[in-house]
Amino acid sequence: MGFSVLIVDDELKVCCTLRDILKRHGFDALYCTDPLQVVPTLKSESPDLLLVDVKMPGRDGIDVLRSVRAEGADLPVIMISGHATVESAVVAMKYGAVDFYTKPIDNSRLISEIERLASIKNRPRSAAAARIVTQNPAMLKVIELARKAAPTNAAVIITGESGTGKELIADLIHRYSARGDRPFVKINCAAIPEDLLESEMFGHERGAFTDAKFQKPGMFELARNGTIFLDEIGDMSPKTQAKMLRVLQDGSFTRVGGSRTLQAGCRIVTATNRNLQGLIEKGVFREDLYYRLSVVTLRLPPLRDRREDIPLLSDHFLQEFNRTYGKSIQALSAPVSDLFLRHDWPGNVRELRNLIERAVIFCESDCIDVPAIPEQYQVITEVRAEPPLDERYQDRGRELILEALQRSGGVKQKAATLLKIDRKTLYRKMKRYHIGS
Repeated sequence: MGFSVLIVDDELKVCCTLRDILKRHGFDALYCTDPLQVVPTLKSESPDLLLVDVKMPGRDGIDVLRSVRAEGADLPVIMISGHATVESAVVAMKYGAVDFYTKPIDNSRLISEIERLASIKNRPRSAAAARIVTQNPAMLKVIELARKAAPTNAAVIITGESGTGKELIADLIHRYSARGDRPFVKINCAAIPEDLLESEMFGHERGAFTDAKFQKPGMFELARNGTIFLDEIGDMSPKTQAKMLRVLQDGSFTRVGGSRTLQAGCRIVTATNRNLQGLIEKGVFREDLYYRLSVVTLRLPPLRDRREDIPLLSDHFLQEFNRTYGKSIQALSAPVSDLFLRHDWPGNVRELRNLIERAVIFCESDCIDVPAIPEQYQVITEVRAEPPLDERYQDRGRELILEALQRSGGVKQKAATLLKIDRKTLYRKMKRYHIGS
């Protein structure tokens, strides 16, 4: 399958030169000298990549990039400028530009980058989404939003209880982005001691602290041109939060003990199982950092709210661990399936996965039956349901009578008036609801 590039530059000579270079390297190329015609051209030609000049009369390249994203186009964009500034590069990256070149263009570097993007386009991307097993509408919506956000550089925060699959969504975002073949670096902010987290994230210089015998690059350097995933962001210390805010504002940071400013150059995706709004109210999480991190917010439902996925996930994990342990277990027994559907899964998908792995290890037949399941799962907990309407009506009636009696100071005639019933009816209802006279 070919890979087509739309060149956007108001100078015809530049467009023709770039078109000829691209064609010599096997790419389809077309150009547009009027920035106002870019969106219509996208709709009619469907290119795979945009090369956009920043400085153009009437409408600059950043405006073109904004309009392209506003139309929902998720193709990669490379910006080109003869007067590049750090500010314009930061803005371009914010709107999803995958690279920023200054004139005169390094043609070999440009071709190499386009070849990389072409290889990503031709690589099957369904694998990332296929790892997320679901038929739940809320979860499918999350996947759809993640895929739409992936081609941009917008900061994404993924919320949900532990074990709901936040890392899988972060991985999907990375794989569906133009950074898909670049590093995907993960940090669990809750698993690293506070005094080491800053060093792990931003690196340190030799002699920065007692055991710093060598200079060490941090995760932000290792993730350059890729994606960094910060899990459990709510556990980050105020000092590290301040440094994170700087990264989000201008893309720069310094190593611990260092003075040289470094550029992050990576996409930031975060996750938490905590209520960040509550932490903000308590003064332990920065509100300005929260709004920087939550340009896109994805909320994952707990497994108890997507019970239709339990049989699908059970079968998926059963096949996975059959391969891992060389077994050929065919299915879960009906009683086990029933137990699973009735369980509330406080550990969510991770808990189900661990339980299936344990069951596969200890199962000695071709079907996982109740004896292979730990005892605590063998106690059926009924799925909570709404009480019958008549019970709910009675509960509400009792509450209203008690409130009326309280507001009337216990004077039953006043209470009956408040309820717009006669005193005889009030006495009858008080007797029915066992309210003392």
